Amino acid sequence: MSQPQFSIGIDLGTTHCALSYVEVGKSDDEPVDQGVLPIPQLTGPGSVESLDLLPSFLYLPHPSELAAGDLSLPWTADQDFAVGEMARSRGAATLIRLVSRAQSWLCHAGVDRRAAILPNDAPPEVPRLSPFEASQRYLAHLRAAWDHARPAAPFVDQEIVVTIPASFDPAARELTAEAARAAGCEHMILLEEPQAALYSWIQKSAGGWRKQVRPGDIILVVDVGGGTSDFSLIAVLEREGALELHRVAVGEHILLGGDNMDLALAYAVAGKLSAQGTKLDAWQLRALTHACRSAKETLLGDAEMAAVPLVIASRGAKLIGGSIRSELTRAELAATLLEGFFPPAAIVDRPQGRGRGGLTQLGLPYAQDAAITRHLAAFLARQLAATDDLEGFAGHLPDGASFLHPTAILFNGGVFKSDLLAQRMLTTVNSWLAAEGAPAARPLEGADLDLAVARGAAYYGYVRRGGGVRIRGGTARSYYVAVESVMPAVPGVLPPVQALCLAPFGMEEGTEAALSAQEFGLVVGEEVRFRFFGSSVRRQDQVGALLEEWQPDELQELDEIKTTLPSEGRAAGEVVRVKLQARVTEAGTLELEALPHDGSARWKVEFDVRGGAPNQVG
Repeated sequence: MSQPQFSIGIDLGTTHCALSYVEVGKSDDEPVDQGVLPIPQLTGPGSVESLDLLPSFLYLPHPSELAAGDLSLPWTADQDFAVGEMARSRGAATLIRLVSRAQSWLCHAGVDRRAAILPNDAPPEVPRLSPFEASQRYLAHLRAAWDHARPAAPFVDQEIVVTIPASFDPAARELTAEAARAAGCEHMILLEEPQAALYSWIQKSAGGWRKQVRPGDIILVVDVGGGTSDFSLIAVLEREGALELHRVAVGEHILLGGDNMDLALAYAVAGKLSAQGTKLDAWQLRALTHACRSAKETLLGDAEMAAVPLVIASRGAKLIGGSIRSELTRAELAATLLEGFFPPAAIVDRPQGRGRGGLTQLGLPYAQDAAITRHLAAFLARQLAATDDLEGFAGHLPDGASFLHPTAILFNGGVFKSDLLAQRMLTTVNSWLAAEGAPAARPLEGADLDLAVARGAAYYGYVRRGGGVRIRGGTARSYYVAVESVMPAVPGVLPPVQALCLAPFGMEEGTEAALSAQEFGLVVGEEVRFRFFGSSVRRQDQVGALLEEWQPDELQELDEIKTTLPSEGRAAGEVVRVKLQARVTEAGTLELEALPHDGSARWKVEFDVRGGAPNQVG
């Protein structure tokens, strides 16, 4: 392989994808040359346009729906599906053939993410894809677009940085990495979206970022995208006269974002229609939701527009060929989004649950509380001690502080194209700070809300080669594996479980650690399960620490892996004495390796959901 000419950053988003690039072969004193790739995509049958954003939608047309050549792209005429703008617009009218939110499904531990389950409510005659395959097709489209535009610099020879939500667990990270490799991202690393947004802000400031932040600052990154809300905290330190950035905390994965807002707007419009005597069925409500998404984007992008007309196809014998008309006004948009998703909240407020039915349809684990302000309050309170052990931050918080005090806020995600929403969030955070006698947090200006993640990812690839400031972070959580205790059989009592720390918070990519000299028993030759835990608050645990007990909110259980480890000539069910070693790969995924007391065989258990036995090495 030749040396990469470009660092390519890919925003693999819930609602859109984007690709940016930076030339990496230049000397350090040359300015960073960064661009955004216009992505050819179908915007209608037989119509191809190049747009900066590739909507993360995939449409599976009926075989007789389109004419020959209607799905052709500049690089292929042999494709039976559409990705991008045409998929989004055509799928709005035929929702049972529309694949969407693949990234959210990819991190949903409650389903088989390799199974063909999307569209999740399609009838049996409609073909389906797995979340894994949908993500792979988006990435393959981006690869083909790059190779079409730059055949002299093949995609597979470049360094690829793919972004993921900061809150992705190890299984979702590994699945994303595998989908990227399957799409041709041979030299690939993962980067968290909030970090990518901050990298973009740094690059765009052309060195001015050092004047906007100072040692002792805590930067809160609030990233509200189409499908998720992510929070991160990054500390600013000074070492040997230079500023350093350290990621100190990451929030939980919250399925709450622009999609929820579109649905809320649709219900508001449906209520208005109902008051006028027009009832919408479930199909029409879904079509209205897609119409409201488009109207929301139009209103947020044009401050002068007062309303956007809405047209929904009617159903029923009396209205064949007709339509239902309404509009979404700016006042309705502001009231629905501000009061529903950014209501005033106190720092002591927490997300509210609700009584749930005993039976539910299978679907995504959406947040039950739509108030992003309450989710943020819970996050900041949970991270009160996040900087306790960080050099230069001791004593920064006043006595009696109930949450970690941010000093600056960076907004990311298309939702914050609305100054109204960004200002409401800023006002709410500053009200919490004022209540504890802390200075107001200042917004960091100049973020590119549509392309920041892709641009920041590309710049990160440049930074990794020594070309700029790097955010130190490593793993976003501490990770643990369950170790079952040995005890005599007691009716109705399961053996107690300990939690063994595999990777402490902040363990850097490309590093590995032996888990002390302690030996454990590994069961081979029969099906077993490995249970994993993560913690965003336990920062004191070191590699090899064995926890006997913990508070319910300290560890969260992640995906378990059921597998049968090869017996290597041993009896089925034999317990092999092993030492353990953990590794964080360059891609940002975790691996656990078991080395036997005698012999050269070893077993590797990866944090993924592959069927069959895990990889065997040696």
